[in-house]
Amino acid sequence: MLKAINPATGKTVQTYETYSGKGVEKIINSVDKSWHKWRSASFAKRADIMQNISSLLKSKKEELALLMAVEMGKVIKEGIAEIEKCAWVCDYYASNAESFLENENISTEAKLSYVSYQPLGTILAVMPWNFPFWQVFRFLAPTLMAGNTAVLKHASNVPGCALAIEEIVREAGLPDNVFRTLLIGSNQVENVIRHHAIKGVSLTGSTPAGKSVASIAGSELKKCVLELGGSDPYIILEDANLGEAAVKCAAGRLLNAGQSCIGAKRFIVLDEVYAHFLEHFTHEMNEGIFGDPTDEEVTMGPLARTELRDELHQQVVDSVVKGAEVILGGEIPHRKGAYYPPTILENVKPGMPAYDEELFGPVASVIRVKDENEAIKIANDTVFGLGAAVFTKDIKRGNKIAEEKLDAGCCFVNDFVKSDPRLPFGGIKESGFGRELSVHGIKEFMNVKTVLVK
Repeated sequence: MLKAINPATGKTVQTYETYSGKGVEKIINSVDKSWHKWRSASFAKRADIMQNISSLLKSKKEELALLMAVEMGKVIKEGIAEIEKCAWVCDYYASNAESFLENENISTEAKLSYVSYQPLGTILAVMPWNFPFWQVFRFLAPTLMAGNTAVLKHASNVPGCALAIEEIVREAGLPDNVFRTLLIGSNQVENVIRHHAIKGVSLTGSTPAGKSVASIAGSELKKCVLELGGSDPYIILEDANLGEAAVKCAAGRLLNAGQSCIGAKRFIVLDEVYAHFLEHFTHEMNEGIFGDPTDEEVTMGPLARTELRDELHQQVVDSVVKGAEVILGGEIPHRKGAYYPPTILENVKPGMPAYDEELFGPVASVIRVKDENEAIKIANDTVFGLGAAVFTKDIKRGNKIAEEKLDAGCCFVNDFVKSDPRLPFGGIKESGFGRELSVHGIKEFMNVKTVLVK
């Protein structure tokens, strides 16, 4: 049984029966059978359907945003923006997939030699609740446009979102069983991965979940793409525009109530501007209005579940016990729901959860350093490597730091880290491997086939 529980009220929205093992087997076999036809569909036909999906998403964005608000607490404004971004990624791949996957001629002594990109088959997506539509569509759009089919195991707390995605693609004209949602628990995922028809796995989630899936997939010699946790460092140099940096940093920390793998998490500030930045940053963090996510005046909703809120608060408490100081927030409010206020910790040092672990919520760790070299050292002092940012008026300096000195898959200068259909997205170290989006993402689940004709 899966339950959708409103995190703002704690009340059960709806319950769903999980699919039986036989039911899952039947669905996967049907999707595999559909692949043999779908792979032969023209890019033009796939693109027409993808554009239909985009149009439906745009027309339903308010109701889908409300569904997210009710199931996982996202505020309406952010929910609408998420659906619009899903439409964008559908349009992007509808327009570009064919050119991305064109044969690449290579000159050899043969009459003809080239690389061809061929779809692998049915791909399993294991997706999280924090961006319940975007995480799926950034996988689904390139996967379907490439000629693969897909099954989705979504997070157990957003079953309504999972079924809504299936309904949208069906309404858009996607042939039966090219994409299906599996309403299953985590204990059923291993059997799905091991199914003979599953040819690859894409997972977005925690590092422990990624390691588990990678282990199973590896034992079956099946490729996987993993986008996992992050503890993104943001370096504030002495020549940064502190007001603008504070706005960007607060936005990067509070987006989605701080529940983002690429959320800004550790703020590493040079000593000579530390006090001024902290003043600006505290003001911006304090501007967040948290409350009922369906209220259009609210800018930050609750966390997705009360146990997640309690785990976050324990990380804050443990960090304070070890010497961190609370500058803002840091207390569970006396109200119903999984709410947690915008929080700032300073004097954060190694050995504290606020330094060593991912804080999946609206908690910022501020770290004072003496110079650029120490800032870079601390930025890279993490098991994660998803995103990073640097703020400076010297663009050449910032670009060099981002390109050459920060150990992360996505490095931004003077902005908070975000995904974009046109740019590859993914991490290194315990933030995972493989890439989503752009030309790189669509080629992950393809057979890169060499063809030579004498």
